[in-house]
Amino acid sequence: MIKILVADDETDLESLIRQKFRRQIREQQYDFVFAINGKDALEKMKEHPDVSVVLSDINMPEMDGLTLLSRLNESNPLTKTVMVSAYGDLDNIRAAMNRGAFDFVTKPVNFDDLELTMQKTIKYVAQLKETLQAIKENNILKMYVDANVLNFMGTREYESSLEANENLEASVCFIDICSFTSISEKESPDTVVKLLNRYFDLITKEIIAQNGVIDKFIGDCVMAVFKDEYHLDRAVDACLAIRDKINSQPAEHDFSPKVSIGINSGEMISGNIGSATLKRLDYTVIGDVVNTAQRLQSAAGSGQVVINETCYEKIKQSFNCAPIGRAALKNKAAEMMLYEVLD
Repeated sequence: MIKILVADDETDLESLIRQKFRRQIREQQYDFVFAINGKDALEKMKEHPDVSVVLSDINMPEMDGLTLLSRLNESNPLTKTVMVSAYGDLDNIRAAMNRGAFDFVTKPVNFDDLELTMQKTIKYVAQLKETLQAIKENNILKMYVDANVLNFMGTREYESSLEANENLEASVCFIDICSFTSISEKESPDTVVKLLNRYFDLITKEIIAQNGVIDKFIGDCVMAVFKDEYHLDRAVDACLAIRDKINSQPAEHDFSPKVSIGINSGEMISGNIGSATLKRLDYTVIGDVVNTAQRLQSAAGSGQVVINETCYEKIKQSFNCAPIGRAALKNKAAEMMLYEVLD
């Protein structure tokens, strides 16, 4: 039901409107609220914040229609006003439009014309609200979906690529906040979430600074992907910065934050992974390189950035690394030589 406020000091206008629109009122298409002047209209707006359209006269006692129009644009910007007045000269029309009136209807009122104007105004308000809702939903979506995915969703190739995937050369990192589960056992959920989000924010900033992408948050772990030129170097730079930034954080609630990080680089598959039945997809990377990066993170100690020998050979001229030794990683047939990136 569309709620319409009528502001007019002519006492017979209410009965005329109720008579002319009795069918729409009976069928609950329109719900009219009446006010005798601008001041009364503002009070009625407080009582009925869901008013979509205001029909207002210009010449009214206590507060005229033009003043009401200005006040409504300040307090109720989504409500649109149609001026209904006998003062239909060009000066009054221009004054009303300059103050934000949506349209102007002259008296004596042609009710057929008035209804067409009301319908046009109602449609505009509905479109405006839909647009604002879409913006709000898009802003919320940005909190959950990576910007690269959102940009891709706007292209023509998006729908045709929902089942497609591609091979790419990239680097992937798993950054885990060490022993964070211990704090969740003794602190309130609100404290745990606020603390975790603070650490995640520090981690995210360093990843973005090196043009990395947050693939997902997994409990108290962050998965990040680096593509394009020098992706491994940028991944290492980001992870060293994360290690130093987290290590420098003060202890809170008897918890001193540290991270364990695993980095791997090579060919992986990028695509939409999920359930067609549920109609829910996750745009991510998968493959042995990704699995190995997660295993390297599991093998890393507190404050360590760990890579395998393949990555070491690629970056040993640019970064100071120390051998850890050979280790058997979970679900890997052969032992792997591991290195810690120091700086």
